[in-house]
Amino acid sequence: MKGIYIVANDKVIDNAIALLNSIRRCDREVPVYLIPFNDDYQTVLTTLNQLHNVQLFPDLELLERLTRNVGEIFDRDFLALPNKMRKLAVWFGVLDEFLYIDTDIVVFEKIADRLNRLSEIDFFCSDYHFSSEGLRNVFSPIIREQNIFTDEQLQDVFNSGFWGSKKGVITEEQLYDVLRECSQHREYFDFTQGVTDQPVLNYLILKCFPKRENLVKASDKIPGSWAGSKHFENRNSVLYDKDQPLQYIHWAGIAMHPSAPYWEVWQHYRYLHEPSNFWRKVSRLVSFVSAR
Repeated sequence: MKGIYIVANDKVIDNAIALLNSIRRCDREVPVYLIPFNDDYQTVLTTLNQLHNVQLFPDLELLERLTRNVGEIFDRDFLALPNKMRKLAVWFGVLDEFLYIDTDIVVFEKIADRLNRLSEIDFFCSDYHFSSEGLRNVFSPIIREQNIFTDEQLQDVFNSGFWGSKKGVITEEQLYDVLRECSQHREYFDFTQGVTDQPVLNYLILKCFPKRENLVKASDKIPGSWAGSKHFENRNSVLYDKDQPLQYIHWAGIAMHPSAPYWEVWQHYRYLHEPSNFWRKVSRLVSFVSAR
């Protein structure tokens, strides 16, 4: 079975609704499972289930075991938000082939079709982190100085908000072995900007997934995806990079508020099925701005 995983709690309910509205606009059937970030997830689960048939990740015991083991492997000050590591449960869940998507994303196509690439590889991403950011927010210079990975391997670093893989490519014990290795070498990683899972996930993929691919490298026509890029054009609530529609837009590292880039696109998908509520929100915002 193919499908999508997200990680969410009630705090990110608006982002989660926007994401699912965008997914369902193009694909009404793909299974979507919610991995709870913590115990405060009942409202977001109920809402997404009613709107879009999103299901709860069925193995909560696995999530608790993973969370407990991560807490035992890493010192308390190692990971800023340890529960972000819950996304690693995707390799042991119900989906044979899956996308993982952060909730601060909206998509513009039938995104699950990207899973067809897994017929030939075990992991894919689709972003330009390797060219725009280099090792920033992933690895420290030590990783190159000590030849932990080759320069060629380091060209495969990626943003951890959007990627795909297959169940059973690694075992749970193999995962914990790599996490223990990471825990002994904090100096390998760049946590200076407050990231949590991204450095460790990159280490895991470079270490254990030789059959991997960044989809943007397959063609020079693949558009960008980061909301910090200012040149995208909004055409009927789909963003374009020149004449190419984006696969998705990701507000990575960007707080969502009315002055955020491409805010109008996010608003469109958040209130896609709530036009009256949308205009109430707009009216409230205009009143707030006018009063200042």
